[in-house]
Amino acid sequence: MSLAKQIEEKLTANFHPQFIEVQCESHLHNVPAGSEMHFRVVLVSEVFDSVRKVQRHQRVYAALANEMAGPIHALALHTYAPDEWDGDAPKSPECQGGSKKG
Repeated sequence: MSLAKQIEEKLTANFHPQFIEVQCESHLHNVPAGSEMHFRVVLVSEVFDSVRKVQRHQRVYAALANEMAGPIHALALHTYAPDEWDGDAPKSPECQGGSKKG
């Protein structure tokens, strides 16, 4: 099972989201082909009602503690309460490191 799928399953179990999207963005970075290190997560859950952004991120980091200690190098989080979600989340910026720098 891919790491992206593992992340999705773990977050689904912890947050019971109305919407979840987990994308591996490692191919956009200067890493070996096939790497799973950089991820973008969009997560919409009632758990985030009346919870500040920093606390939302802390909860996601806690749910993914093992992955954050190991294979995950970067995690872009876009967390929303259902009434905040308009169906769109920001895209990740282009990598500016290593050989990807233009």
